[in-house]
Order: sequence, then C-alpha cells, then structure tokens
Amino acid sequence: MIIDVYNHFLPKPFFDRLPDLIPGHIVLKAFPRLRPLWDIDARLKLLDGFGDYQQILSLANPPIELLAGPEQTPELARIANDGLAELCRQYPDRFPGFIASMPMNNIPAALAEIDRAVNTLGACGIQVFTNVANVPLSAPQFRPVFRRMRELDLPIWIHPIRGPNFPDYSSEDASEAEIWFTFGWPYETTAAVTRLIYSGIYDELPGLKIITHHMGGMIPYYAGKIGLGFSQIFFGETDRNPAAEQAGLKLKPVEYYKMLYADTALNGNIAATRCGHDFFGTDHCLFATDAPFDADQGKALIGGTIEAVGALESSAADLKQVRSENARKLLRLR
Repeated sequence: MIIDVYNHFLPKPFFDRLPDLIPGHIVLKAFPRLRPLWDIDARLKLLDGFGDYQQILSLANPPIELLAGPEQTPELARIANDGLAELCRQYPDRFPGFIASMPMNNIPAALAEIDRAVNTLGACGIQVFTNVANVPLSAPQFRPVFRRMRELDLPIWIHPIRGPNFPDYSSEDASEAEIWFTFGWPYETTAAVTRLIYSGIYDELPGLKIITHHMGGMIPYYAGKIGLGFSQIFFGETDRNPAAEQAGLKLKPVEYYKMLYADTALNGNIAATRCGHDFFGTDHCLFATDAPFDADQGKALIGGTIEAVGALESSAADLKQVRSENARKLLRLR
C-alpha cells in the first residue's frame, strides 16, 4: 500500500470559476493541457496504473488569497473543499482523505473554514502557502491558524509559491531561466519554515505538525549551514548561536528543523531522496509525488517516486512507514 500525501486536483466547480477570477493568467492556458489535474476520469485512470496506491487530495496553486479579495475567498475555499470532500466520498478506495484550502486573506473566515472542513467534511489537515500575498507565514496575524491546527492535532501542509516577478537580482524586474521555480520554490519553503522556527512557534506550540513539500526544500542539503550561522562565526562559539539566542529559542536551531515532516516529492531523484531521508529520519518522511505535474500527465512523478523510495537503504518496516504508515498515523486515517 502507498499513500501519496501531496498531489493536486482541481474540482470542476472550482476549476470552472478560474477564468472569471484570473483572466489571462498563465494557468488558464497550462492547466487544460493536464487532464488528470481536473478530469476525475483521467485521474482515476492514472491511479489504476499503479496498483495499491491512494492519494490524499489537495488543491493546486494559485493560492486562494491570490484569486480574489477577502470578501470572496471564503466562498471559494468552501467550493474547493466541498469538491475535494465529495471526491473522497465517491472514491474512498482511491482518495482516503483531502487537505482543506484556506482563505488566508481573511483569518476569521479561515478559522471558521478549518472547523467546518475538519469537523463536518473530514479534512485531514489544511494547506497554506509559504507566503500570503508576500506576507510571511510567521507574521502575527496568521498565528491563530497554527494555534487552531495544534488544538485539532492535525498537520499543516506548506506549499511553496513564487513567480517570475521575484527577480534573481535586485537590478532586474523578473526571474529568468525559470530560476523562480527550479530554485526559488525550495528557497521559499526553507525561508518560510526558518522564519516560523525563529518566531518561536515550536516553543509556543509544542507538538505542532508541519509537512514541508519537496523534502523540506533546501534544508537537508544545507544541514551544516544550519549549525553555523553568520553571527556565530564571528560573535558566537561552536555551541553558541547568537541569532538563536536573540530569538529566544530553547533548543539548537537544527533540532527544530528536525521537528518538521518532509515529503518525498523530489521528481524521483534517488540521491536527493536518500539525503532528505537521512536528515529527517524515517518517522518524519511521508510518501508524496506532486502528481500530476509532469509532461507525462503524472506517470513520471508517481513511477519515479516509487522507484526512489524503494531505493532507500532501509528495512522493509521503515519503507512501509514512509509509504503509508506515517500518513495513517499523522492524518488519523481509518
């Protein structure tokens, strides 16, 4: 059994609203080419090719808060979440759960939608993005969302968001060579969770569960940098980080990074999967593919990720944890 905890689908009632909400947006030309992203028959056919394989559904970008103002986004979130919940009801053997989307530009409405999505629709948790219309997730106005999810003891999935409007150099107006996507998204994830860590969120909300997309972004591959901050080099000591002290952190920074959960959505790269698994450990790794976002309509991501996880130098019991059992426990699946 494999449970894919991070892949994307757009329910038809939500997908049909996009042309009116974001006319001219690139996704309106791109997404129709990817049928398993919005056509349930195409999605089911995709899944049939991989045997005992299930998906926890989540909405694709753009974030809801970039689609409309705070008066409209609560309705859009309800449409999206109702659509995903209905698919889970219709096809429970394929979709045992879904991740609810939030109107993050309207926090009172987001809190109400969390309660409705979890308690009425049966959501496994919520999805937020690495920034809310360029405001960091660590900003105080978003803390109630994290607090509510800690009370519910369910995870928050953090998805990167960054576009070409984030230039590679301050002297330029736009990113080139798709750097905003290839390297910008891993940086976004890393920056977002680092700001959360240094805001003291794990000391304030012990037991908080955050799932990072793409195996934590840059974190596993720069683990040594985590333990040697710039100010520490000149003004600290080997075991003393001035920046962490100034933030009031109770533990060493690397210990907070290891509290994160990370998914295996690394485009099937074996070496990267091994590196991430080595850093986060079996207990904090979850199988995910990011399907269907590949040129083969999702087949390459699913097949490649299955191969990469299978190549981990781990016991059968550990592989079972990564493939399904961690998800069952964390998401409280039946």
